[in-house]
Amino acid sequence: MNLQKHPTRNAPRGPVVLTVMDGLGLGDGDEGDAVALARTPTLDWLMALSSSTALVAHGRAVGMPSDKDMGNSEVGHNALGAGRVFEQGAALVEQALRSGSLFDGETWRACIERVQGSGQPLHFMGLLSDGNVHSHIDHLLGMIERAATEGVKKVRVHMLSDGRDVSGRSVLGYIDRLEATLSRLCAKGFDYKIASGGGRMHLTMDRYESDWGMVERGWSTHVRGEGRAFTNAREAVETLYGESDVTDQHLGAFVIADGDGPVGTICDGAAVIFFNFRGDRALEITRAFEDPNLAAFDRGPRPDVLFVGMMQYDGDLQLPARFLVKPPSIDRTMGELLAGTGRTQLALAETHKFGHVTYFWNGNRTAMFEPRQERYLEVNSGGGELQLRPWMKAAEVTDVLLQEIDRGMAPGRAFDLVRVNYANADMVGHTGDLRASIMAVEAVDLCLARLVAETRRREGVLIVTADHGNADQMYDGRGEQRKVRTSHSLNPVPFVIFDPRGAPEMAPHSAPGLANVAATTLELMGLAVPEGYEPSLLA
Repeated sequence: MNLQKHPTRNAPRGPVVLTVMDGLGLGDGDEGDAVALARTPTLDWLMALSSSTALVAHGRAVGMPSDKDMGNSEVGHNALGAGRVFEQGAALVEQALRSGSLFDGETWRACIERVQGSGQPLHFMGLLSDGNVHSHIDHLLGMIERAATEGVKKVRVHMLSDGRDVSGRSVLGYIDRLEATLSRLCAKGFDYKIASGGGRMHLTMDRYESDWGMVERGWSTHVRGEGRAFTNAREAVETLYGESDVTDQHLGAFVIADGDGPVGTICDGAAVIFFNFRGDRALEITRAFEDPNLAAFDRGPRPDVLFVGMMQYDGDLQLPARFLVKPPSIDRTMGELLAGTGRTQLALAETHKFGHVTYFWNGNRTAMFEPRQERYLEVNSGGGELQLRPWMKAAEVTDVLLQEIDRGMAPGRAFDLVRVNYANADMVGHTGDLRASIMAVEAVDLCLARLVAETRRREGVLIVTADHGNADQMYDGRGEQRKVRTSHSLNPVPFVIFDPRGAPEMAPHSAPGLANVAATTLELMGLAVPEGYEPSLLA
């Protein structure tokens, strides 16, 4: 499907630059609102333009099961790039469990048959929380209950503590829920136990190949059973809490052991279900189980297991080969349609969010649509604690962006659309450090000032928005009752169009969302809105 020229709107002389301020929402201005507390003269000026509004970036507006569910960078960028709302992983898994289709599928049957034939445990591995961003504990409990119904004698759970999409120190509540189910089933003669664990930002759940050491620690802990041993998960967490002020996301690795050693090493003949439904932090551990030529770390002997994902985390790479629930099929993304119409595109972000402006933006597709018309650039995020470097690589991302606009796709061939992500408000917001988050927002604002100046110089158009809230709500509660919040918010996000030719008139909408951005962007590029897209925000 080719894009048609808009009957009345013309493209600007310069590029349209679509800027995503990751994790920067519009809060209520209280003591924990790092966005309101930050000095942001450029964002303030932009939001005062008549061509500004607020967008819904959570719940059903981005394909989540209910409006109580937070948005996140993945579903947010899916909606921004697709121009429509697709049911996302959480909703699809919930439906598959409720209908029973998950258990009727060939992959679940293969897992059951594998362990019943070998006598090895059925292993579940993933994030233990109800954040509903990467996983949900209800999905895990539902599968454990079904395994018992089907006569699986042994189950082992390798749990990763959250503290990022839920409260910072909340994992004991989830452990108690899980242990209650396991104990009840053990009383019926089953051998069901927690086998290992640790924090999601310490082991197993790395993304974008930022730190393969995390995956290696996970492999050693979950597969080999190597690590600090405890008799149960509650003892492990309480001990680690007592030794430092670490939150759940950075909790150290632990192994559950009895008199005979670790209770849940992963051996030949086992089946392993990775029960996260989101892809970015599942891909590397998937490769560790499935890639025979992996060189990122020394796995030692790789057990012969059936590895299964809750979903397929990368359709292009076919990872994993076996999965329980089909991911959303997202077609006709803005990037695909622009490539098919000969428009040139630049996608740019630092490592933390590079996959979001590429893979997720393109409907969970890794490869470019047309390499001769697209350029993807990643600025290396490097290491270190983000609260000590809240500016991150925002300035470097902006440097590269301006250089690339000068350079163009090729000599004499400018970019038509540039999409850029600033990771600061989200990544630093997740640390729970209010002061650092204020500085992170201010660093983004400095970069916005440079983009405004470049837009004027190039006679382009600047679009500024965000994918979800985070830094806008750093506390739950107020005063003495307040608790540090490290998860996303349910707040709306900014949306602004800066056009040096004059502020475009905005159409009235009752509750516009992220999915309206694609049509609006295409209109600003002088192109008609494709059939089926959410409507443009322009009058």
